[in-house]
Amino acid sequence: MFEDSLMESGGKLKTKSKYWSIVTFGVNGVILAGLIIWPLLHPEALPTQMMATLLVAPPPPPPPPPPPPPQAPVQVKIKSEMLNNQLQAPSKIPKEIKQIKESSAPPTMAGVSGMEGMGGGTPGGVMGGILGGIGAGPVVKAAAPKKLSISSGVMAGNLLQKTVPQYPAIAKAARIQGTVVLQATISKSGGIENLRVISGPPMLQQAAMDAVRGWRYKPYLLNGDPVEVETTVNVVFNLGG
Repeated sequence: MFEDSLMESGGKLKTKSKYWSIVTFGVNGVILAGLIIWPLLHPEALPTQMMATLLVAPPPPPPPPPPPPPQAPVQVKIKSEMLNNQLQAPSKIPKEIKQIKESSAPPTMAGVSGMEGMGGGTPGGVMGGILGGIGAGPVVKAAAPKKLSISSGVMAGNLLQKTVPQYPAIAKAARIQGTVVLQATISKSGGIENLRVISGPPMLQQAAMDAVRGWRYKPYLLNGDPVEVETTVNVVFNLGG
């Protein structure tokens, strides 16, 4: 027996069948496939805590740092080079030239030599302080308009004298009645000027114009000054009146 295990036995030793290894690999493959397919068919069998850990989204990135606070403006003190109204030479050459913004212009010295002591001026100044009073000019009053257009209702309140028109006999016999509308200009003194007919029965127009020519109005005032007024006058002719 020892001889058979250490030396070639010349085909005396009997090995297992070659199909045994194939069956073994097949069984192992089926077990491995079952272990893989079973969790896919039954996900509720997997551990819940582990699945929740895998499905949780990663935390968001941290917010960016806040911007740095703005720096306070640096106030630069500019030293004036004027001394006793005279410009002095700088002691050193500046590296940067900055503009100086003054709140108000310095007072001007209005004066011309050789004209001192004249008409309220100052010594060495212009006569009467002309340059010192340039800004204070005379007040210009706006001119009043030459003519205003006013309604007949407003001008009826300014009527002082009214002449009743005479009803023409021919119009009365023909039973003609109506309203004659006249266009008139009331002068600054209150008289009637430039009287003309706009509408109305022809038989009544002349009687209306004769009556209105004698009407007098109170002058119309604008800012305290009398002005001419353009208005309309209605003359009513009624047989029953």
